[in-house]
Amino acid sequence: MSKSAFPHWIYDGTAIADPFGYGQEAVDFIRALKHPASTAPKGRFQLFDFQERMTRRIYGPRNPDGSRIVRAVFLMLPRGNRKTSIAAAWALLHTIGPEARPAGQAIFAASNREQAGIGFKEAANIVREDKRLVGATRIYDAHNSAKKITCRSNAAELLAISSDGAAQHGKTPSFVLVDEIHAWKGRDLWEALKSGMAKVPDTLMIIATTAGRGQENIGFELYDYARKVATGEIHDPSFLPIIFEAEPGDDWKDETVWHKVNPGLTHGFPDLGGLRTMAREAEHRPAERFAFQQFHLNMWQAASRDPLFDMAVYDEGRDPHFDPSELEELPCYLGVDLSRSGDLTAIVAAFRHDDGRISVQPWFFLPSDGLEDKARLEQVPYLRWRDDGFLDVIDGAVIEPNVIADRIIDLCGTYSVQEVIFDPSLAGPIMAKLMDHGINVLQLPQTAKHMHGPICDLERVVNGRRIRHGAHPILRNHFESVVVKRATSASELTTMHKGTRHSNHIDGAIASALAVSRAVANDNRRSIFDLDPDDFDQLRAEAA
Repeated sequence: MSKSAFPHWIYDGTAIADPFGYGQEAVDFIRALKHPASTAPKGRFQLFDFQERMTRRIYGPRNPDGSRIVRAVFLMLPRGNRKTSIAAAWALLHTIGPEARPAGQAIFAASNREQAGIGFKEAANIVREDKRLVGATRIYDAHNSAKKITCRSNAAELLAISSDGAAQHGKTPSFVLVDEIHAWKGRDLWEALKSGMAKVPDTLMIIATTAGRGQENIGFELYDYARKVATGEIHDPSFLPIIFEAEPGDDWKDETVWHKVNPGLTHGFPDLGGLRTMAREAEHRPAERFAFQQFHLNMWQAASRDPLFDMAVYDEGRDPHFDPSELEELPCYLGVDLSRSGDLTAIVAAFRHDDGRISVQPWFFLPSDGLEDKARLEQVPYLRWRDDGFLDVIDGAVIEPNVIADRIIDLCGTYSVQEVIFDPSLAGPIMAKLMDHGINVLQLPQTAKHMHGPICDLERVVNGRRIRHGAHPILRNHFESVVVKRATSASELTTMHKGTRHSNHIDGAIASALAVSRAVANDNRRSIFDLDPDDFDQLRAEAA
């Protein structure tokens, strides 16, 4: 199984099966089109080599009876790589080309009317470039009216639709081009199109998109599935993933990475100078960096559209020589997030260094009952994490309070634990046992009012590059799963929640916020400029 989802087959020159010649027909048709922005002789459509390979791979391979092998395509291309142009050509292939069916429906589908209109306009302009095609079709594109291209000879039509899924349940498309799925807000239109295609044999859906943000949307579901097919984790010959994205470990500022992710760069698009300008601006502006990575390097961003912090900055805090045994003499603060039933329990230790850095070390716990089912349902590698020593699996259906209390007592015997902080709603029995052992216990309810400060403290420590860690995979997964609602005024509070997917857990992030906040609060060397407004009020009161 490969770790890379990159489509190397586009460049390796391997033969692409085309037993019935449908791939060659598709290529010949597209090359016969004209494009208003073409610089080729006679304005011919410029089918670049990577586009030709994609076209052959989609349309060439067939079953012995001639039916399609590829029934769905997930194409993820960065902005500026002429995704709209090739998408329009594929749509016309199913309207006036060799893939067209009598009275068949081809559909451009997008999240809103304006976006759907972009792809439709591209197709209409291609048709208008050739007088023969103008005579063979009728184009309906009046302002604020339905957009449609109809082929006069076979009554096949290309429609542009958007948003109102309920109104689309009567459609029976044989071809659907789904545009920018990362921006789709709901599932109505998607489900309407999928159910409509089920009524027609041998259909094809092409999902053409740039990377998105967050995991609480259908775009991420499809991206996640496409990656698993591309890496071989899932075997599905009917689903073709074509994912151009920067991979883990790639330097987003490296121009060789830009060329790998943007197949059009070698042909002069997008503009390399423009990318260089944006990259310079992004280097010192996190918001611009997120946008550059998302739209030009196709890096799917973290669970929140406004993440708590850039995971790349968090990753910079990884110390390959991280050894918790070397932290035993440092002041230590334990944050604990307890489970209600069979969920994860997290303990995170924050160690304060003399230079102001904060090292974090987590411990995670899950009950053993149903662990394999939980791993399968959530698509999370709990068994591997257990085997690799990252997850403590506790016998039984639930984690008894005494198990966590005993582990905390052990940690207090190993490290210089100054405080242990809990949400009191679940911690009563544990806190009593810890206090009996002379352990300093604090309570902090996990309400928006009380968590705002710890969340902001954690954010400042990471963004200030003061975090240090051993790249614990579960903790990183929990940080990525955070969905942030950020304060926009003095009267509002920053809160963090988990996404809607089964795999989204943020227990480790909550425990980290509690622990880091206490470590920062007890750092007596902080500059006055690091203090919160409430701290200033306290200083004024003490001075008075």
